[in-house]
Amino acid sequence: MAKQPREQWATRTGFLLAAIGSAIGLGNIWRFPAVAYENGGGAFLFPYLIALLTAGIPLLIMEYAIGRRYRTSPPAALRQMARPAEAIGWWQVVISFVIATYYAVIIAWAVRYIGFSADQAWGDDPEGFLFGTFLKASEEPGFVSGYVSGVLWPLIAVWVVVLGILAFGIRRGIETANKIFIPLLVVFFVALVIRALTLDGAAQGLDAFFRPDWSELTNGSVWVAAYGQIFFSLSIGFGIMITYASYLRRRADLTGSALVAGFANSSFEILAGIGVFATLGFMAQAAGVPVGEVATAGLGLAFVAFPTIISEMWLGGAFGVLFFVSLVIAGLSSLISIVQVVVSAVQDRTGMRRIPAVFGVGGAVAVASILLFPTNEGVYLLDASDHFINQYGIAMAALVGVIAVAWFMRKLPELQRDADATSAMRLGLWWRICLGIVTPVVLGWMMIDSLRSEFDENYEDYPTGFLLGAGWSVAIAALVVGVLLSLIPWKASEGGLSDLDMESLEEAEGNRKGKRHGKGDR
Repeated sequence: MAKQPREQWATRTGFLLAAIGSAIGLGNIWRFPAVAYENGGGAFLFPYLIALLTAGIPLLIMEYAIGRRYRTSPPAALRQMARPAEAIGWWQVVISFVIATYYAVIIAWAVRYIGFSADQAWGDDPEGFLFGTFLKASEEPGFVSGYVSGVLWPLIAVWVVVLGILAFGIRRGIETANKIFIPLLVVFFVALVIRALTLDGAAQGLDAFFRPDWSELTNGSVWVAAYGQIFFSLSIGFGIMITYASYLRRRADLTGSALVAGFANSSFEILAGIGVFATLGFMAQAAGVPVGEVATAGLGLAFVAFPTIISEMWLGGAFGVLFFVSLVIAGLSSLISIVQVVVSAVQDRTGMRRIPAVFGVGGAVAVASILLFPTNEGVYLLDASDHFINQYGIAMAALVGVIAVAWFMRKLPELQRDADATSAMRLGLWWRICLGIVTPVVLGWMMIDSLRSEFDENYEDYPTGFLLGAGWSVAIAALVVGVLLSLIPWKASEGGLSDLDMESLEEAEGNRKGKRHGKGDR
């Protein structure tokens, strides 16, 4: 029996907003500004742009082409390309499962901080408030010993919203949500940036952010940082873009969509850098110290540095609400896309309908999240899991995936023809060189450099036993579970294209051959 027709995005704009919403996440706001500042300031934008054009956008196009051509989730799509490659797809699905469990917790923190901003509940000690009063973090890293109700309830609320949106499907759920989320995010963040630019010391902060240190361009680590930032900020390498593209119409412009999504994401990162460093300039001037002494990233920027700034500025509560609402929206749009990878894979594998898949599979992700992270040790578990699943999950899966597609399966020419058939801008030899040489070399070097640092000293000086249990084992388990899932036999009706999809694919192939024949090609 043929499969049910696959859902499709209602409009290209809906797909683009969803793809942009997935790419624009927490890391754009709290990671990019610090990375740019530490790697040459304004000069960093040059390697960053090169990385976008030689790795980011080419990888986006490749994932879009795979998703649209095979019209299914990563495991089934890669299985159709080559049977052993199915394991890479399941590896990506498990990575998405892991990331979703802890990503939701950070959104829950941001939800609480919207309220905390109103009365500046952190007082004069934002760091002590975060780790002590709010998170009630244990003094040492470890595993679950007790639950924190102040984190648990907003986390449950986050999961109710996410699963509710996913239950409505691609068009009525994800597409509709992003048509609301992304314009709101832009409005709130632009308002936040405008307010930041009016602060005393804003010019000092912007000068620190944009002042170019051209000598850094000869430093190899700066280029690695640029490629790493592009890679981690575009939602590539763990199945999201293959999944989203699988719901595209056959005639969708892939290359143009990748360019729009890539440059929109980078534009938001630069906007975030302006807002963050204008605000840090205010903090530095108030403290009478250089901007470098207050520049930070990650949780420290969002939940310690910004609350400190909010306490010192006029109408700081309103500024804080804008900032944390922006974090919540950016986080939700990304979390929805991450969970959709898992839901789509299980649907394609089992034939489950949408609602049971969302509440069964998505519910399992939510339960794992609720059991592990709103705990006294949750912040340590989150930090270790995030570090290892990013470095040795996402990056490693992307490296293996691009090598498999480009070197072993040799599918780049075929995918290029697919993209060119419906795109206004045709891909050239540069695209295959970027994916066949540049991207594997850079990702490989990133992996070597990261492992070298890992073995030099323990991450964050955490105990070795804790890192083995909460870090290395998580990254390794993602690979092992992915391989085991790929060994489960498929029924004849599973994992392939539907009859309708096969007809469309054969028609597209015939049209391309006809066009080549008409032009006198061999």
